[in-house]
Amino acid sequence: MTSSDEQSARAWLDGRGLPDAPVTDLLGARLAARRRARIADALVLAALIIVASLAQAASLNDSWSHRLVLLVLAAATAGLLVARLLIARRLAAADRRAGAALPRRAAHAVKPGWRVVLGRAHAAFGLVTLSIAVVLALSALTVPDALVRQGAVILLVAVLGVAAGTAVQLRQLLTSPVVAEDETSLTVDVIMRIEDARESTAPSVLWTLPVVLLCGFAPLWWNVAAFGAVALGVAATALIHVRTPASLATARQAMIVR
Repeated sequence: MTSSDEQSARAWLDGRGLPDAPVTDLLGARLAARRRARIADALVLAALIIVASLAQAASLNDSWSHRLVLLVLAAATAGLLVARLLIARRLAAADRRAGAALPRRAAHAVKPGWRVVLGRAHAAFGLVTLSIAVVLALSALTVPDALVRQGAVILLVAVLGVAAGTAVQLRQLLTSPVVAEDETSLTVDVIMRIEDARESTAPSVLWTLPVVLLCGFAPLWWNVAAFGAVALGVAATALIHVRTPASLATARQAMIVR
């Protein structure tokens, strides 16, 4: 482990209320793998926004048929979904390699369920955010403007692609084995699962897609609804952040229950 990795791991532990926990090679390897995975996932999501925007621009060009645009978009979305699956699997593989190097494994390994990893509030917020994005796309389909309807279909395909990718990552997260050798690393494992789940369900892309694809084309009432959804979502995010216990408290409570 390099000195920069050690400093990063120390800062990670301090920021989560574990200043007395030792910086281990296991922790350094898992944090490094997560940094790489999050950068890759952010690039994939950015690529999805760009591809959807290009599809919308192509639909404005009469030389491109709308059906061809949708086929290309669907193929690209499927490819990006596969990329997110591979990212999740590579992260799980990195955790398995780190676990295989342990001289011993925790005897009372804890694998928390979705209520601990994601939490009811974050799960509900994620479902509501997805539902709002779908409703915005479907409501745009009712607009008599053909350009708006084409953008709505593109938006719907992109939103469903994001939802599928998130579901794939959450499933991988919930089924991956615990990687720990003692009580401290068990706590760290649960904290990592919680943070990974919250990162996977972050609503930023679902907020961005409607605004990028349809604002300026859709009628005023739709624009007001889209920006209003973002404003309410930001307020809800702040409220959930304040009301939700810290990941350390959640992890310790889960271990006590188990």
